[in-house]
Amino acid sequence: MNRKGFTLVEIMIVVAIIALLAAIAIPNLMRARLNANESAAQSTLKTVATASESFRAAQTNPLYPATAAAMTGATPAYCDAGIFAAGGRQGYVFTYTQLGTVAGQQYVASAQPVTFQVTGIRTFSINETGVLRASDAAAAAVTAGPATTAAYEALTPVQ
Repeated sequence: MNRKGFTLVEIMIVVAIIALLAAIAIPNLMRARLNANESAAQSTLKTVATASESFRAAQTNPLYPATAAAMTGATPAYCDAGIFAAGGRQGYVFTYTQLGTVAGQQYVASAQPVTFQVTGIRTFSINETGVLRASDAAAAAVTAGPATTAAYEALTPVQ
């Protein structure tokens, strides 16, 4: 008797091997995606800082923009309006806030994960100094960004 094909045991072994490989690979892929989101958030904040400096340099009275809309609504725009879209971008939501007692002299731009520990672990912020800082705070502490210069300076600088 000549049989062709695979036995049930052989098929079960192949399925078990594929499941084992998937169990090893999927967490690594998720970590890679999270790292990519965080890198994109850092890069986007540096772009916002550059756009803010360009906006300031173009003004007769050098002041930083009062809102993100001032940068994105200019002709030509200093940065893409999609950065500050409500749903976020690449796993992060970006905010721009003017700080300080003298309007137009200080700002802070922040990036918060859309879903903490899924799209990102750290919150990032940058201000007029150009120093990118991060917070590894728990999900409850992730807010719309530092509200004062002291809160910004309390964050850890990103190397």
